[in-house]
Amino acid sequence: MWSEVRSALHEGVWRGDVDAGDARAAHERLKRAPVQPITDDRLGDEAWRVADELGWAKTYDAEYLALARLLGCRFVTLDRRLRRGADRLGLVVSPNEL
Repeated sequence: MWSEVRSALHEGVWRGDVDAGDARAAHERLKRAPVQPITDDRLGDEAWRVADELGWAKTYDAEYLALARLLGCRFVTLDRRLRRGADRLGLVVSPNEL
């Protein structure tokens, strides 16, 4: 649920359909929802920042890069789009480098 709503909010801002302040306020309300999350709020916040930095509308893929950033680890992928984003963030190594 959190990934879906967070991504929809960010995409709305990216498309110019939703005010950035309103989206961030909605994102904060989501974090306080009376539902037990199975994730850490830091991941969602970092995914939002990564999507902003990379100019991505959605936060889905940004969550993978955000997790690598939060864990301080390298990111390995064969997905071209994720690879380009990870390259820009200095997180990527190729599978051949393992």
